[in-house]
Amino acid sequence: MGELSAIPIWLCIPFAGLLLSIAVMPLFKPDWWEKHQPLAVVFWSILFIIPFTAKYGIFTMSETVLECVVNDYLTFIVLLFGLFCVAGNITIDGEFAGSPRINTALFVFGTLLSSVIGTTGSSMLLVRPFIKMNSWRKRKSHIMIFFIFLISNMGGCLTPIGDPPLLMGFMRGVPFFWSMKLFHILVFNMVILLVIFYFLDRRAYRKDIAEGRKPDIREPGTHFKIVGLHNLIYVAMIVGAVILSGTLPGMSAFQNADGTVKGLHILGEVTLGFPSIIEVVIILLAAFLSFKTTNEEVRIRNHFTWGAIQEVAVLFIGIFITMQPALMILKANGAELGISKPFQMFWATGALSSFLDNTPTYLVFLTTAGALGFKGGVVTTLGAVPVKMLEAISCGAVFMGANTYIGNAPNFMVKSMSDENGVRMPSFFGYMAWSLTFLIPVFIIDMLIFFL
Repeated sequence: MGELSAIPIWLCIPFAGLLLSIAVMPLFKPDWWEKHQPLAVVFWSILFIIPFTAKYGIFTMSETVLECVVNDYLTFIVLLFGLFCVAGNITIDGEFAGSPRINTALFVFGTLLSSVIGTTGSSMLLVRPFIKMNSWRKRKSHIMIFFIFLISNMGGCLTPIGDPPLLMGFMRGVPFFWSMKLFHILVFNMVILLVIFYFLDRRAYRKDIAEGRKPDIREPGTHFKIVGLHNLIYVAMIVGAVILSGTLPGMSAFQNADGTVKGLHILGEVTLGFPSIIEVVIILLAAFLSFKTTNEEVRIRNHFTWGAIQEVAVLFIGIFITMQPALMILKANGAELGISKPFQMFWATGALSSFLDNTPTYLVFLTTAGALGFKGGVVTTLGAVPVKMLEAISCGAVFMGANTYIGNAPNFMVKSMSDENGVRMPSFFGYMAWSLTFLIPVFIIDMLIFFL
């Protein structure tokens, strides 16, 4: 990448402007926003690109934008697209009606599943069944909010497959099964949040029943059937592709003499690595085969449309481009922030992961921790990191992605699919009110018990 002097803070204005547009425009101009989201993305992206070009030159700007689009956004959106397609070809037929007990039990299953197939995979697989089971209910937005809290975020903390930050840690020498050490913290948080959810849901459920609402169960007895079950093969293909993307770069066959990853040279120092190309090809093949081998009737029953993935693709390319100055400032100044205690790492990583991509944020603080000169702990390629500090960085990055709709890849997708299927989700700030009310107190307890 070309030489960059100290990045001025004002270059973060377009990123803040885009976030504010996402938060405010649906409240004041919902129809306009629905039709003209690409215009807003182009506007704020250009507002970043022009002054950045004026300050650093067109070559550095091109490198910066291409680097984030090719090496961050491309794999992000392809993974989301692949799982969206495959999950759309699986439907659950049965007489499960969304009740507090069934919802809570499924939350336990879904949260643990997130570490097996990733938060994105688990979210895409379960979002439609959750919406379907609770479609008879009037009060149901809280169900999808807790879905984002638990399945789309916290559940991914146990393996590198679960969430991209942990995959980044694995690529830097953190043992694959090390993050299983976070199991007691995950269970602790699950118990608190699921008890809260159960009582919230029971109250809403009783109000719905009192108003005469009843689940649509036509036949007595228990009937449960998964249609399109063969698509789990394609889910496994996608999970395999993600694992390969984390392991292939460390193999000598995929490295140049200087240790950099081999790939297709695009511009300057921007290279699309062969491991990323392999990941993209496998995921797209899985999506293609899923459509080819599944009856269209399944997608019709799932009310499958392209709206949700289109919205996420459009908004997130703007987010990825405009957040570059913020990431550069964080990377340049991370070591000077005076953060050297586990609880500080927990909050710093978490606060920034709520608004920035949690993967580079995790990497910045892992690098900072590795440079502090600790002797014991987990030995990574960045230096030794004490166990408690690595736990704090990992939990901050994974857990606090739930604080906003843009904190983790599946969050906005779950919101978009819920809106599309008649669940009235809160606004950007409305959702943050929920996370401030229910998540932040849990994180304070986490700090007091686990990270002090």
